[in-house]
Amino acid sequence: MTFVDAFILAVVEGLTEFIPVSSTGHLLVASKILNLEWSAFLSSFVITIQLGAILAIVCLYARRLILQPAIIYKVIAAFIPTAIIGFLGYSLFKQFLTDGLLIVGWSLFIGGVVILLFEAWYEERGTDTKQVEDISFKQAVILGACQALAMIPGVSRSGATIISGMSLRLSRQTIMEFSFLLAIPTMMSATAYDLLKSGEGFSVGEWEVLLFGFIASFVVSIASVKWFLNFVGRHSFSWFGWYRIAVGLIILWFVV
Repeated sequence: MTFVDAFILAVVEGLTEFIPVSSTGHLLVASKILNLEWSAFLSSFVITIQLGAILAIVCLYARRLILQPAIIYKVIAAFIPTAIIGFLGYSLFKQFLTDGLLIVGWSLFIGGVVILLFEAWYEERGTDTKQVEDISFKQAVILGACQALAMIPGVSRSGATIISGMSLRLSRQTIMEFSFLLAIPTMMSATAYDLLKSGEGFSVGEWEVLLFGFIASFVVSIASVKWFLNFVGRHSFSWFGWYRIAVGLIILWFVV
């Protein structure tokens, strides 16, 4: 992998990590376009640049977490089911990443349809919970368990939390902010676990590429998060549902 390849993948990650379109699915497609052979290193690179995106959340929300520590406890409660399911499904997840374009296509398409259906239901029912700090521990655990579905490429971590948050009648802003915060322990632990399992075999050059991708993803994610929060404040998630359906159909057409 060249530094140009790393930069392209890092930009894709930074633009897609926090919107419900599946960053992993887009990275799989991008790697195919770049003619990159999927390997243990590329799989670890994908997970590492996701951590770079999460660091952007740490920087943007650090002050709020310090001033409102109760939010941290709810994030931890949500992370517990994610960690258990993620640990048990780690090997299966790596297997999916090996050649998962067909899975990505179907996941994007089905997820897009589900988002549109939930948006229609959500508009009729309205919301109960307006702020992140108002989320109950029970709701947090449900959100964390649903987030674990994102191990399947194309499902989208934020997409899973968006749909579960809608079912719990959380406000759109609340859903997104909690999804951002829940990503912090989720991606930090996923990256640490993966590098412990695979990092010993990386060369110095590969570590340099990892670091470069990490930094590039962080920078792009800062701008991406600010844009997305502004977008969600004025629009519904339906835009992303239609996007998922279109991209999913394109992928399925090429694969099948």
